[in-house]
Amino acid sequence: MNKYNSLLVLIAFLSFSGCHTEDQPIPRTNANNSAAPLTKVSLQLNWFPEAEHGGYYAALIHGAYEDEGLDVEIIGGGPNSPVIQKLVAGQADFIIGNADQVLTSRAKDSNAVALFAPLQTSPRCIMVHQSSGVDSLAELNDMTLGISAGRAFALYMQKHLPLKNVKFVGYPGSPAVFLSNENYGQQAYVFSEPFVARRSGSNPKVLMVSDLGYNPYTSLLITTQETVDSNKDLIDRMIRASKKGWIRYLEDSTTTDEHIHALNEEMDLEILAFGANTLKELCLPDGMSTDALGDMTLERWRQLRDQLIELELIDQSVDANAAFLK
Repeated sequence: MNKYNSLLVLIAFLSFSGCHTEDQPIPRTNANNSAAPLTKVSLQLNWFPEAEHGGYYAALIHGAYEDEGLDVEIIGGGPNSPVIQKLVAGQADFIIGNADQVLTSRAKDSNAVALFAPLQTSPRCIMVHQSSGVDSLAELNDMTLGISAGRAFALYMQKHLPLKNVKFVGYPGSPAVFLSNENYGQQAYVFSEPFVARRSGSNPKVLMVSDLGYNPYTSLLITTQETVDSNKDLIDRMIRASKKGWIRYLEDSTTTDEHIHALNEEMDLEILAFGANTLKELCLPDGMSTDALGDMTLERWRQLRDQLIELELIDQSVDANAAFLK
């Protein structure tokens, strides 16, 4: 075989064997097996990365977003993170927030729409000392309570509970004051502050605000009505991937927790594992199937709407039916 024929054989072999040189990289493919470039979108968190965002991070690091052709940038938040404002201003394609935020923002013409609700039960709770003898929210009397004044859940508590001789102070952001004062209670998320307090030697008791009847969907995936109307395919892909991520996180959070810890060192692996385990009952209460994970009902949105009207945070013009994707 001469040099010319040898070269032809080599070219044919490379073509049929699927070899790629550095100048011919293997293209990424999405779930539809197409070589289209990934769609870049941003997801703004409402707080620093922690367990309540676990499913979204799981979708990112385990490839669920990429499988749907998405290049998702998850942006950490912080105290009073203005997620709705960023969404409305076009600074984020998607945000994480709670159902009461959606309705109160729609009262101000935000057009925010909830897409997916991983937490069916709100993690919001009031943390008191076991030694206080307080066994229910109705027994929160004669004490100091650290709480975010003006928040919907706080206003609902003030309207529906006696709260005799309760001194309200600002939410401190940590259990530090709680640990030093037996006559002090504070707002918390059930998978976070109670664990920290217990590990610090305290014996906290958790009183769920949802037991009072105020139970907004939490850690919602939210976008604008304009995005829903203009790019339904993007919405469907984002929901599918996020749901896969949450199912993965609830099954095994280990790798995702390591990633979250790397982003937020205050969330160590022990507290993240506790949070992931606690989230299982909040995401799938009463034996709910994973097939139904993230689903929402008009009945619950209407109930929340009526509660916010009662608190004078919104008026009758807010349409609960338009606040979420069916």
